Amino acid sequence: MTALTTDVVVVGGGLGGVAAVLASLRRGLRVVLSDPHPWLGGQLTAQAVPPDEHAWVEQFGVTASYRALRTGIRDYYRAHYPLTEAARRDPHLNPGLGRVSRLCHEPRVAVAVIEQLLAPYRSTGRLVVLQPYAPVAADVAGDTVRSVTLAALDGGEEVVVEGRFVLDATETGDLLPLTGTAYVVGAESRAQTGEPSAPEFADPENVQSVSWCFVFDHVDGDHTIERPDDYDYWRSVEPEFWGAPLLSFTAPNPRTLQPETRTFQVNPAVDEAWISNDPRSDAGSMDLWEFRRIAARKTFVPGAYESDIVLANWPMLDYLDGSIIDTDKADLHLDRAKRLSRAYVYWLQTEAPRPDGGRGWPGLRLRGDVTGTDDGFAQAPYIRESRRIRARTTVVEQDVSVAVRGHGRPATFPDSVGVGMYRIDLHPSTGGDNYIDVECAPFEIPLGALIPQRTANLLAAAKNIGTTHITNGAYRLHPVEWNVGESAGELAAFCLGESLLPRDVHEDDALVRRFQARLAEAGIEIHWPEIVGY
Repeated sequence: MTALTTDVVVVGGGLGGVAAVLASLRRGLRVVLSDPHPWLGGQLTAQAVPPDEHAWVEQFGVTASYRALRTGIRDYYRAHYPLTEAARRDPHLNPGLGRVSRLCHEPRVAVAVIEQLLAPYRSTGRLVVLQPYAPVAADVAGDTVRSVTLAALDGGEEVVVEGRFVLDATETGDLLPLTGTAYVVGAESRAQTGEPSAPEFADPENVQSVSWCFVFDHVDGDHTIERPDDYDYWRSVEPEFWGAPLLSFTAPNPRTLQPETRTFQVNPAVDEAWISNDPRSDAGSMDLWEFRRIAARKTFVPGAYESDIVLANWPMLDYLDGSIIDTDKADLHLDRAKRLSRAYVYWLQTEAPRPDGGRGWPGLRLRGDVTGTDDGFAQAPYIRESRRIRARTTVVEQDVSVAVRGHGRPATFPDSVGVGMYRIDLHPSTGGDNYIDVECAPFEIPLGALIPQRTANLLAAAKNIGTTHITNGAYRLHPVEWNVGESAGELAAFCLGESLLPRDVHEDDALVRRFQARLAEAGIEIHWPEIVGY
């Protein structure tokens, strides 16, 4: 067993974890970071999902370091990829021309940029990165976490890391039960939160579905995978509210809940005029190929790509049969989620209806080289919902809903440590719920949502902040998770420099204002600009 001592322990190397690490290092601290996957970056890389962002991302509403990440991704393409001259000159380069985002790109490019950002700190020794490692135990004295034990998933020895602050940036809040930090999981009841969209009864097992994404293109030849042994089962699955089998192009419209049949155009011509990337008015999901395309042939010189490259993160991949949190069946459900996606690939290749009246596209080819895996599936499932700390501040639907508030002006908190914007977008859940879609105002991230009610030196740094099952649907996306992690890293540094605990800061208005000034200095927007049009 190896023992390490550091200033800040960051467990989980997703977007929140990476941002927390960079913020702590920027303030001169020493950091140990752990992650269970080969790639850092979480939902952007190991889960392979390009960023879900608000409509104003190119102008405002994200932190300076998140903007630097986005700029770095574009610059990487300009430096290393055979772009057309028009694409190379485009300040808003979107390599995939996908409809979900203004920056649809290959996950490996984000990995390269993240590694560039961390490289100088690794070289100096101020950052130690442990991969693949996962937390298995914690030493807690009173309300203080003294150390975290990390197990090597490749069979190596355990590492015990002692730190003055511990940040939980895991995908499902894994440190919370290990440290005895009070938390909530699943859906709260309407009586508990007062939220109009909350269910009548609380259900800890009712969480948003996970999806195991995959990447593919379409080229000549037969690339059909082996027929899954459970294919007939998945062909028979038809959720009550779905309106069709899961293995189809049909799924509920998130806003009307009526079944809608999507299109699937293979390597279509690209008309950039229709790409709005504004989720308030257009989810962009009506054509599955264009929705999350991550490399568009039009972006690159003629002949560079045989085909577009597409990331499949579609409603039909949502796994509804059980939660992976606080259950001894987590591995079973993860395996079944991947089996559903594999069955969908086989259906696409063999049975999916084509516009010409035929069936299947055997030329669809899984691209493991793009996902960093042997099989073309992401390294990890796309996880939408985590355990959530019982926080000093919990954001509820009434705080951010346009309908409840009666207007769309920004939702503010006096202790804001960042901003975000997305609809409350809950995917179908393991409790049998259909989509829950609520128009959401631009919102702020309260400091109190990062701080547990009792545990003194642990901070939430990802999707595990003080939200509810409902408001998690807005606070879970890429730029917000980054902002949460960055502000958590800044808070740890501020507290260490001032010999304070996070709760001390939260309870003192003068300290909150000093901390907010520090965030502004670091390029973290804590309020939305005063503009017309929200």
